[in-house]
Amino acid sequence: MDDLQVFRRAKDEYFASDPHSPLTRSQKKNFSGLEYFPEAPELRLVVEVEIFPDQAEIEMQTSTGDVQHYRRYGRFRFSIEGQEAALTIYVSENGYFLPFVDSLAGKETYPAGRYLEPEALPDGKFLVDFNLAYNPYCAYNDLWSCPLTPFENRVKVPIRAGEKIFSK
Repeated sequence: MDDLQVFRRAKDEYFASDPHSPLTRSQKKNFSGLEYFPEAPELRLVVEVEIFPDQAEIEMQTSTGDVQHYRRYGRFRFSIEGQEAALTIYVSENGYFLPFVDSLAGKETYPAGRYLEPEALPDGKFLVDFNLAYNPYCAYNDLWSCPLTPFENRVKVPIRAGEKIFSK
């Protein structure tokens, strides 16, 4: 079993049995695991990020009407299936944050988008592994408050990696 399979199995076990799982008690009764796209090694990217000189602070609205504060850190460009796209990385006291909505949203992926935490590498680049893309907890339970993906991170390319949409 590879690292991604181990990670996914551990996440499924957490969702099924941990008291802090976002699933409700009734959801846990029928839970047999999350659905994922097959591993896509080509969507494990090492990218150069164009760092924004102003690092402007923004407020991201949440699914419950609250706001969370982030700084616009920088943007990276990439290509999927011959289509160009760009995403902005944000930063807060909790680290780097990459919310995004792809062209599969509402069909194969959660309509409000998925999340990633890009990893800063020693050479100034970032590891962005879309295979680790996950749904926010509000995708499972409306009581959770999740940042809504900013418009600038809505891309027209399909990102067939990570978690798929969850059926409540």
